[in-house]
Amino acid sequence: MVSPTPSIAEAQQRVKDEGWCVIPDILSKDEAKNVLDELWAIAAAAQKRGEDTFLPFLDPNESNVRVFYLLEHALFRNLIQHPTAIQMVKSVLGENFLISNFTANIARPGSKSMGLHSDQSLVSPDPWPYVNAMNVIWCLTDVYAANGATLFIPGSNKWERRVEVPDNARELLRPFEAKAGSIIIMDGKMWHTSGANVSSEDRALLFGYYTAPHLRQQVNWTRKLNEEVKGSLSPEMEEWLGLGVTANLGEAILHLKYLDDQFATNGEKSSADTAAAFKASSHSK
Repeated sequence: MVSPTPSIAEAQQRVKDEGWCVIPDILSKDEAKNVLDELWAIAAAAQKRGEDTFLPFLDPNESNVRVFYLLEHALFRNLIQHPTAIQMVKSVLGENFLISNFTANIARPGSKSMGLHSDQSLVSPDPWPYVNAMNVIWCLTDVYAANGATLFIPGSNKWERRVEVPDNARELLRPFEAKAGSIIIMDGKMWHTSGANVSSEDRALLFGYYTAPHLRQQVNWTRKLNEEVKGSLSPEMEEWLGLGVTANLGEAILHLKYLDDQFATNGEKSSADTAAAFKASSHSK
């Protein structure tokens, strides 16, 4: 079993170095169960409306229950903004990011593995020199190898091209294991897949998917969320969902200056550098 990371600082460093970490006890067991109960109710309502909870291109059989558009519901809007989750997101993606999606995957007994992938490889072509996507995975049940824990390849967060995936990738997979109420942080370059559930109990995970602001979101929240929900959002949440007026300013605020200020500053530095170089050159003669 992978060991949980005891402090936020250590968690942030582990994600930077290894691409993942486990942070325990974000929810109590009772809180995790309440979220799971709400999730099943949402899944049942979706099925009643005729919405798909099984996608054949993702999962080999109907034992995987997928639930989409969780941000329509207040409980899940609160989770996606959880302070610890946001703290970890900012440590990976920076202050500016988007909430791309929030979904659930309940692996029931008999479920099998989806295809091996990294989340970043699905939204942008290689190379991937930087982390531009990440997941905060909420464990609503205990998660272990036999009940379908997410499988990952240690060190794959360092791969920058698809051709780096080795032929023996399947043999390298290891499970993320954690107790109910934990979160698993996984950066978008980590290669992974869902595990097969060979146990007699469900494994329930939520996937909060965040990206750098230049990547288009998987869900068009402007279209999906109703006016009542949009009217209830904080200005901060509006920006994270891409509902603000501006979009994809990137690092313009950090790097753009007035022309006079920009070149005056650069000129001063350039003159200082030239003077230093001339002085060093004179002393060397």
